[in-house]
Amino acid sequence: MYNVLICDDDPDIVSALKIYLESDGYNTFCTYNGRQAVEALRKNEIHLVLMDIMMPEMDGISAMVKIREESNVPVILLTAKGEDTDKILGLNVGADDYVTKPFNPVELQARVRSQLRRYMLLGGGRQKESSVQIGGIELDDIAKEVSLDGERVNLTPREYEILKFLMQHPGEVFSPAEIYRRVWKEEPYGSDSAVAVHVRHLREKLEINPADPRYIKAVWGQGYKIERGK
Repeated sequence: MYNVLICDDDPDIVSALKIYLESDGYNTFCTYNGRQAVEALRKNEIHLVLMDIMMPEMDGISAMVKIREESNVPVILLTAKGEDTDKILGLNVGADDYVTKPFNPVELQARVRSQLRRYMLLGGGRQKESSVQIGGIELDDIAKEVSLDGERVNLTPREYEILKFLMQHPGEVFSPAEIYRRVWKEEPYGSDSAVAVHVRHLREKLEINPADPRYIKAVWGQGYKIERGK
């Protein structure tokens, strides 16, 4: 399964892109400015980036330059009509393609598939293929191992899958029902208590103080998330 990094300062666009891409079977990582995108790319295995040009803190062109210093991952720019100069500049500094907003979902999905296919045929994605790291937690999905500050941690299969899912979406909040649906692959009837028990066990194994966790946070009334790079 491929991991796609979405970066746009408009939450509605990010949400729409997330829906389109996950309907095609991709994992998504959501960021809202270029600085967040660069940080997410450093911490996670990313196979493709979808990135807006006009953003606060760090715009897409500046982020593009930073990305190309470290990675050859394909980047598709999201541009507005009339940004022709920025499109050309983006392509000149290493972007692979662009999609003009408002975009056609079918065209967007086709361009994503095309860039991923080319990237993988050229040997992309073989590096760090199994590893995800957030702070002191490292998860190797080929070895099915988790370590904390270099020490191996023994998790049950359910605990492992919950941790993996949260680490693939750092900073994003998921309800117990959504976690249950994604991990158990079943409809979430009576899911809250099951997820809560597994999250408690994860905290006991990964947190110095489970009552005041650094990593796996509860968001009152909404669900759980794993903090970015704590």
